[in-house]
Amino acid sequence: MTTVSPSTSRAVMRGVDPGSISDCAVCAKHIRFSAKLRPRQVIANVYEDGKWQRVEYFHEECYQIANAPYGNTQS
Repeated sequence: MTTVSPSTSRAVMRGVDPGSISDCAVCAKHIRFSAKLRPRQVIANVYEDGKWQRVEYFHEECYQIANAPYGNTQS
């Protein structure tokens, strides 16, 4: 028998894909693709009481300004 630990919120760092439409949870501005700058975004799966609730998106800089609310990012 295996035990399942409750799911917890976690964040990953990803490149911004062309055509993606999302707003930053901190500054509320669009997260935009740029071929020249190659921006990255943080995508967080948010769980409450062990149940998935939502996905939040952040500019890489905004996530750091917010003190990494969902922990260190994974690549």
